[in-house]
Amino acid sequence: MDIEAAKETLARYLKEKKLRPTRERFLLLEEIMKTDGHFDADGLFAMLGSKKLKASRATVYNTLELLVECGLISKYRFGDNHARFEKAFGRPRHDHLICLNCGDIIEFVNDDLGTILRDVCEEQNFKLRNSTLQIFGICSKCQNKKLEKHSKKSPLKGSHV
Repeated sequence: MDIEAAKETLARYLKEKKLRPTRERFLLLEEIMKTDGHFDADGLFAMLGSKKLKASRATVYNTLELLVECGLISKYRFGDNHARFEKAFGRPRHDHLICLNCGDIIEFVNDDLGTILRDVCEEQNFKLRNSTLQIFGICSKCQNKKLEKHSKKSPLKGSHV
């Protein structure tokens, strides 16, 4: 991941919006660009603290919203009222399978879905900015655990055939 290109994107956005290019904003961007997967604001705040990096909780929350606005990260709500984020800069479009049992988030790419989205937008004369498909269900690990649990049940004692 090209952190310098992401920083340049943020710098241009801040200048365009007449916002200050603070050290904390760039520090947060740098840490986010080093992460993989999804994260939340509180987790990011805790991670900064564990690395002895200084930024207030309010700065973390405000900077995350700013980074969403300028397209460097994406914000999701995976069926709960809890916002999660992931870096978007330099990443291909992808979608998510969300397990309702364990909460795992499985990312996947399907080129046919991208084609369908472009076709729908073209038909509706709609300018696509961003999209995500979220599919909620039960992951294979949880399905297997349920099967194992079911198969381990002992037969009824004292039953007569």
